[in-house]
Amino acid sequence: MALTKDRPGGSPRSGRPRFPAGNRNPSAPRALPRWPRVATPWLYLAPVLVLFGVFKFWPTLWGMYLSFFEVRPYLGNRWVGWDNFSTAFHDAALRSAVEHTVVDALVTVAASALLGFGLALLLEGPARHLRILRTAAFLPVVTAMVAVAELWNTILYPGGYGTLNSLLGHVGLGPEPFLSSPHSSLASVMLIQVWKSAPYDMVIFVAGLAGIDRQLYEAAAIDGAGAWHRLRHVTLPSLRPVTTIVLTLGIIRGLRVFTEIYVLTGGGPAGSTETIVTYTYKQGIQNNQLGMASAVSTVLFLVTVLLTCLTLWWRRRKEA
Repeated sequence: MALTKDRPGGSPRSGRPRFPAGNRNPSAPRALPRWPRVATPWLYLAPVLVLFGVFKFWPTLWGMYLSFFEVRPYLGNRWVGWDNFSTAFHDAALRSAVEHTVVDALVTVAASALLGFGLALLLEGPARHLRILRTAAFLPVVTAMVAVAELWNTILYPGGYGTLNSLLGHVGLGPEPFLSSPHSSLASVMLIQVWKSAPYDMVIFVAGLAGIDRQLYEAAAIDGAGAWHRLRHVTLPSLRPVTTIVLTLGIIRGLRVFTEIYVLTGGGPAGSTETIVTYTYKQGIQNNQLGMASAVSTVLFLVTVLLTCLTLWWRRRKEA
């Protein structure tokens, strides 16, 4: 049996210095205590959390609180319980606004997702010209909604002064009241929403397409699958998580649409483009019914949270 001689001050074979049990190498870097390791990330997040708390969470909680009061500036708020909710739910104008909001959300979410997916299929890739085209297509998203609405207001202006009606007049077609008719105003507003939100969905789908393993396409091609079958059996199943994100964001965006409607039509003509948020704005700011406006906002917030949770639950159930 071979014997190994210990080196002075070292362990057998390795020659590493030996330290008594419970001691550590003084030259090794010391680990931070547990409290600083836990607190350091929160210190970096603290400024953002404070801003969110002041400008997001606190106004939301305060609005929920005001929904149970009749807000009377300088006179003191008066407790009314559920009366604000009851008054709002029995208002025919709110029911009409809910119908318009649901139609707007369903149409714009579906159209934006389909158009964004189509653009992603066309513009996905590492080529330089594709990157330039993706950047150009994304410009409507980063442009201020007020500027976009004013631009489209000029394009869709009724009579012969609007850009689109002027072009229609050159081909012998009469001017169309795109934004001034109750029959076409909501469709015109939804067209503008799709034009602005589809590039946003495109970017999300492009990120999802870039994450799909290319070997799946190669294996499908070897098995004789055509482009349609690769899209159906490889691309679409791989994009389910991304599609869930797109639909969730689209639902939230559709339920809180305000700026484009306020700038283009103000909820008219004859209430044909009134949505929940424009109705809330008019009740709270124009009619000084802050309690009822807070009640409607609270219900809209809870519905949005519920729909988001249901969408995420449906996604997890499909993945299970």
